Amino acid sequence: MAGLPEHLLRRSAEARAKAEGRDVEEVLAELKGEAPPAPKEPAAGPEPAPAPAAPAAGPGRDLDAESAATGVPVPLLQRAMEGRARREGKPVPAMAGAPASAPAATAPAAAPAAAAAPAAAPAIPDGVTTQRLLTVVKAGAIQQVKSSPQDKVSVWPHLLAIEFVALMVVTAGLIIFSVFVDAPLLEFANFNEQPNPSKAPWYFLGLQELLSYFDPQVAGVIIPTFGMIGLAIIPYVDKNPSVRPSDRKLAIMVFSFFVFASAVLTIYGSFFRGPGFNFSFPWVDGIFFDF
Repeated sequence: MAGLPEHLLRRSAEARAKAEGRDVEEVLAELKGEAPPAPKEPAAGPEPAPAPAAPAAGPGRDLDAESAATGVPVPLLQRAMEGRARREGKPVPAMAGAPASAPAATAPAAAPAAAAAPAAAPAIPDGVTTQRLLTVVKAGAIQQVKSSPQDKVSVWPHLLAIEFVALMVVTAGLIIFSVFVDAPLLEFANFNEQPNPSKAPWYFLGLQELLSYFDPQVAGVIIPTFGMIGLAIIPYVDKNPSVRPSDRKLAIMVFSFFVFASAVLTIYGSFFRGPGFNFSFPWVDGIFFDF
């Protein structure tokens, strides 16, 4: 144990002496490798019983100085000394600055005169702060590490499974509907009697409207191709992962322009084109469109 500070040796000796029921000085000498101290001689004659307010004779502890150094109140220091003395079966040592104790606290002082004088409690070394340990909490109980939530799922099987189920439901609904309701088809085509105006289905009326303004190559190939390409490059131009509309202004603008243009051309070709595919007001000439 050579090389250890004096206060650590004394604390270790106190713990071992308390566990083995031996004298602190004897254990301390054993740790230092020195000869054990000579046993103390018993008192030659009977000692007068001390007054209730007077502590036992012998070297004591200055509680006021210890309280100022450690910050522990004097009554707590006194109670700790009295409790240790009761556990060890020893009289309460002298404590300078302690308030007067009850007569029960000085009862051990009335022991037979033949008992040996107890050893004084060791003083707390300089630089050592005493603390009251209430409990020890493991760090794992109060520190919880949680993984950050993931806002992404795999396309397979999560997305594709839902889309496949939706496809099956819609297909079954269309089959059941078509069994009970006939399609609103017109009579067979007659080359000698063509309708005027002759209009395409509603989903092609936007392209038919473009044919009245541009060349068929432009209206039927170039403009639709540019529209499809514009929709396809949106994810590559606007790479913002946010789902808030205020953060995706470019993507919403491009898509809204495509939808708005398609809707305007379809509505215009459906309700504002009369005989000869000329412009007409539906509230004046009627609607030339089969629903």
